[in-house]
Amino acid sequence: MQFKLSVATLALATLAAATPTRRTGGSPIPASQCTTGPVQCCNSTEAASGPTASKLLGLLGVVVQDLNVIVGITCTPITVIGVGGDSCTSQAVCCEDNSFHGVVAVGCTPVNLSL
Repeated sequence: MQFKLSVATLALATLAAATPTRRTGGSPIPASQCTTGPVQCCNSTEAASGPTASKLLGLLGVVVQDLNVIVGITCTPITVIGVGGDSCTSQAVCCEDNSFHGVVAVGCTPVNLSL
């Protein structure tokens, strides 16, 4: 088990796959200001250095330059906001890199769906 963790840590330290810019400010942006793709609904979010995010990033071989960047975990796109039952009961975010098939989304900023 420790060998697998060491390999994942080594992969995290040596591969370069994602280099999102850290967004500042804690207040959510309006969903209409998300220009990087569809707004995502993630089960949770945490810093890349967090226990779940760092493990998933390591398993995927994703390296981020800033360990404080926010990572969305288990995300699905919200395609139509405010129509039908399409909403997010977890964390709605706008992310810079959504190319990991919903497992993680990197460089996320909270989104206010009602704005």
